[in-house]
Amino acid sequence: MNKVKVGIIFGGTSEEHPVSVKSAQEVARNLDTEKYEPFWIGITQGGAWRLCDGPGEGWETGEHRPVTLSPDRSTPGLHVLADGRREVISLDVVLPVLHGRHGEDGAMQGLLELSGIPYVGCDVPSSALCIDKSLAYTVVASAGVATPVCRVVTDETLDADLDYPVFVKPARSGSSFGVSKVSGPEELASAVEAARKYDSKVLVENAVVGSEVGCAVLGNDLDLIVGEVDQITLSHGFFRIHQEVDPESGSENSTVTVPADLPAATRELVQDTAKAIYRALGCRGLARVDMFLKEDGTVLLNEVNTFPGLTRYSRYPRMMAAAGLSFADVLDRAVSLALTGKVQ
Repeated sequence: MNKVKVGIIFGGTSEEHPVSVKSAQEVARNLDTEKYEPFWIGITQGGAWRLCDGPGEGWETGEHRPVTLSPDRSTPGLHVLADGRREVISLDVVLPVLHGRHGEDGAMQGLLELSGIPYVGCDVPSSALCIDKSLAYTVVASAGVATPVCRVVTDETLDADLDYPVFVKPARSGSSFGVSKVSGPEELASAVEAARKYDSKVLVENAVVGSEVGCAVLGNDLDLIVGEVDQITLSHGFFRIHQEVDPESGSENSTVTVPADLPAATRELVQDTAKAIYRALGCRGLARVDMFLKEDGTVLLNEVNTFPGLTRYSRYPRMMAAAGLSFADVLDRAVSLALTGKVQ
């Protein structure tokens, strides 16, 4: 049987470049090479595309062949440049292991749509919608799911009588980059300035009193698989995933428990809410839905990661593993979804 040719894109120009590389390394450890033939496309932090042997040490600095992904459907696939010649490598499917800007915002998905090559994960509209928290809140609220109170920053916002504490965050970023907890008006301007380093659109969001919970989702439409719910316990501050000095050894202020130490009915409510959010936002393939659980049992949307971290310490694979689905199984089913539209 011929192997499925999988183009695996990783790296990228966003602040989440290092996380993407770690996610790709986990993919390399778990992808079934008896079934799949991987083609590794690394995007350097400067934006150069390189065909390499994988996301191992030195991939970004070594000598690799320049490569592009053709948007021309008459010659789809990878165009590799070497010695003044162009080699075309056809692909059956693409796995875009990219996080944040130009990875989860619809940009890469748009290129893949033009190419006509099937790809794993959310499409252009849902990617663009989910990465913008204020737009996602609007859509999800219209579907009957609770969301935090937030406003887009304007000059009037800075002069407003806000209900502190609030969180100031980039509207279209991830992994807590540029996020600040603000306790009073004297901290607001500097927090907005910090957020604008990552996005020109900034939100001020009322703090939610409750715990953070999450749910891994895999599938399309009504045919969804969910992982076990996880729960984040904080000793101080707020959850700042991927920004620890040594995240592999654990967090400085948080513990993630999976399955969450919650009653079965509450875990089921969180899972059902995650599925409702996933469908309302038009997600497909896979996503991690992050939520808040209040003491009165209300579940609110926090954010949706349309291509969640897949590192050794990431939440998505741990939630799926707790539900009995190995990372190799997740990859296999995600690729199957991209090729057939169904979990097989």
